[in-house]
Amino acid sequence: MKTIQSTSKVRLADLIQLTGRLLLALIFVHEGLVLTVNFGGTVKGMASLGIGLPIVLAIIALQLGAGLSIGLGVLTRIGAVALGLFCLATAALFHTNFADQNELLHFEKDLAIAGGMFTLAAVGAGALSLDRFVQRLYKSRA
Repeated sequence: MKTIQSTSKVRLADLIQLTGRLLLALIFVHEGLVLTVNFGGTVKGMASLGIGLPIVLAIIALQLGAGLSIGLGVLTRIGAVALGLFCLATAALFHTNFADQNELLHFEKDLAIAGGMFTLAAVGAGALSLDRFVQRLYKSRA
């Protein structure tokens, strides 16, 4: 008979990693929801920046999909890389007027979030994630 030992002890580092993931996900899930709820205004505002409907839909899908993947810990590395690249593109395309202090702040914020995303992509979702839960479940049945 096979005995399975479970180490279900939650470490402080696991809680910190979960908190970091949730905080990084929050800005994208929130923004994706705001863009969706105000879809007409979103499309109009993006059009004034030269961004068409297909890109608007892709941005909303990216923010909601990758944001939820990070928050839940499902395919976290992929979501983190996608949002990290999105932040770099946003910084480079929309926040380069460094004479404007607000634009400089947004540029730096986007770079900082990208850094957090790339760090998350390197270390993964951690112990408190759906990916890890499924992995443990699969191993216990093998």
